[in-house]
Amino acid sequence: MQIAVLTGGATPERTVAFAGAAQIVEALRSRGHAVRVVDTVTGLLSPTDEQRLLTPAVGREPPAVADLDERERAMLSNGLAGLKEVTGADVLFLCLHAGRGEGGTLQALLDVIGVPYTGSGALGSALAMDKDLAKRLFRAAGVPVPAWFMAPVAPEDVTTALGWPVIVKPSKMGSSVGMTLVRNAEGLDAAVLVARAYDAEVMAEQFIPGREVTVGVLGDVPLPVGEIVPKHELFDYECKYMPGMSEEIFPATLDTTLARQLQELALTAHRALKLGGYSRVDFRLSPEGDIFCLEANTLPGMTRTSLLPQAARAAGIEFPELCERICRLAGNSGSARGG
Repeated sequence: MQIAVLTGGATPERTVAFAGAAQIVEALRSRGHAVRVVDTVTGLLSPTDEQRLLTPAVGREPPAVADLDERERAMLSNGLAGLKEVTGADVLFLCLHAGRGEGGTLQALLDVIGVPYTGSGALGSALAMDKDLAKRLFRAAGVPVPAWFMAPVAPEDVTTALGWPVIVKPSKMGSSVGMTLVRNAEGLDAAVLVARAYDAEVMAEQFIPGREVTVGVLGDVPLPVGEIVPKHELFDYECKYMPGMSEEIFPATLDTTLARQLQELALTAHRALKLGGYSRVDFRLSPEGDIFCLEANTLPGMTRTSLLPQAARAAGIEFPELCERICRLAGNSGSARGG
């Protein structure tokens, strides 16, 4: 297949995207596919650019990207449709996180261009990226979620309805960027300001102590449940991307009935948001045994050690095969909509 990997982007998760793209490109080329790489900020990457940008290292903190925003706007509005590597591809493999690349804007543009792309379509991508709307749809579908408020929120409302500590985070961001665990009323306003640096909409969410688990969905099939044991209290940016900062267990050590229940809820969440191709749905298990769905990721991390590839490996699907399956899900969709 002729495959173009779209990656980079103008969000704080830019280096995460490049890290995933590096391994996707290697895997697909090892299977004999012709692969080119396009940064949604700078355009088509030369072999030298690939060597410089596509590295597995992510870093302890997200990068500063404010100066890239206008360049990405220009590339998406004027440059992307003019690249023959994009318009002539059999499939576009999207390896982008947050922002226009994951939140539906790029997907809508690709629907107009008319080239199949991996992951969810424009609507599902936008719904999943907006945590407030996603939680409403999860709840309506019978998927339990932590209680939440959208800022501005008064400390007394947190005390009454959510309790302390409380999670404060941007509504439309991933990788725990801009997220704070706020332990008392004195820290609430500062945490909202931190989150607002990444998104105009900020969520205050009930903190659920307990175990962090995750379920990948490939096609319409849930993968084995995994458990994440971070070194910090939260599975934050550092724990996600610095080696040795978390332990991931696939498959998780869970009662068979509970594991099946999590898989069923993940599939329900996937369908509630009209997602396609593949996704990853994250949960918390409280000490009392209750399940809470945190979010669905339409373009989950795709390094070999990311959670979805680990889940696939537990199901007997090695990384190169996983990448090929994701491409086929897009190519078999019968339209320009994502997989």
